[in-house]
Amino acid sequence: MNIKEITYVDWQLKINSIGEAAEGVDDINQCIAIILMTRKGSVPHRPTFGSNIYKYIDYPVNEAKPNIIRETIDAISIWESRIEVNSVLVDIENEHLKIKVQWKLKSDTKTKGTTEVTL
Repeated sequence: MNIKEITYVDWQLKINSIGEAAEGVDDINQCIAIILMTRKGSVPHRPTFGSNIYKYIDYPVNEAKPNIIRETIDAISIWESRIEVNSVLVDIENEHLKIKVQWKLKSDTKTKGTTEVTL
């Protein structure tokens, strides 16, 4: 999608795609990924932006999963007000952490999406 063809009110530049915009579901998915991959305290003028999921990476799996799920839901509910989280699944395999967020749009419950973030 070329930036000249933007049709949504909410949009942002698409990460790793020069000259493209993320709109609609793609915009929400990108916002969720940015929120989850940003450590709280790493943005100087917004110190509470992001999540604390990184705190739990070295915890035992049975302790890490519920904490990561809680951190994910809390961060998304604060920073992405357009959606409601339906479920969060966490898969920890060796050194890889995969978070799958299933959500629905608050203003249009027919619009649903799934976001996968791998850390």
